[in-house]
Amino acid sequence: MNASPAGTAADERSADLALALAMADIADEIALRHFRATDLVIETKPDLTPVTEADRGVERALRDVLSAQRPGDSVLGEEYGTAGDAHRRWVLDPIDGTKNYVRGVPVWACLIALMEGQEVTVGVVSAPALSRRWWAARGNGAFVTDPTSPEPRALRVSGVSRLGDASFSFSDAHGWSERGAGGALDSLLHHTWRQRAYGDFWSHMMVAEGLVDVSAEPYLETYDMAALVPIITEAGGRITGFDGGDALVSGSALATNGFLHDQVLALAKG
Repeated sequence: MNASPAGTAADERSADLALALAMADIADEIALRHFRATDLVIETKPDLTPVTEADRGVERALRDVLSAQRPGDSVLGEEYGTAGDAHRRWVLDPIDGTKNYVRGVPVWACLIALMEGQEVTVGVVSAPALSRRWWAARGNGAFVTDPTSPEPRALRVSGVSRLGDASFSFSDAHGWSERGAGGALDSLLHHTWRQRAYGDFWSHMMVAEGLVDVSAEPYLETYDMAALVPIITEAGGRITGFDGGDALVSGSALATNGFLHDQVLALAKG
């Protein structure tokens, strides 16, 4: 008997997730090999952000895998840009948190996502120096492994429904005012119960785990966000731009447990 279209799509998504997880293994090995190395080569990109040989080595390795395993798909990566224009597009951030990486801070991760059109269907966030990995495929739930749960554990956002009881995380205060969001940051800092700058991917993954209730960044690129989207949504949360629209279109990210989203959007919109 032939598989139904729905069954075929589910099988393909499972295969894509398995490939993304295998790619994360490769990324972890390369990045850990260079982490805290005394001879790590660091350069400055035109936008004045750092890039290392590990960033470039990870992305090259993942592109090689995709060239062999998914030759018909397109790729968008932080270091080497866009290749192809296929409906299916892999989105790669080889090391999210490079500034942490170059200082020896263990809060950094490889972000791998698959977009089909404008929808992100697979996301993997792997933080080997923290011994943590999060992943999701659309319709199949979100999961994490960490030192307390080496077997995959299902993710679920918190049930906090009052902003005054909420924990809020972001990266830092830089860039908010420049993007007209300084008032939003002030409001979130003032109206929430607890505020911490866990930073980068980690803030958003904590929302998915139910450890933090709100996370926000005023400006992110597609490769910074794509992998986060299915993990947060499959865990029961919401992620939008500050304008309430698609985060990948707006270039900003506001993630919540869902219960708080409208309250936080009202603050973000001023």
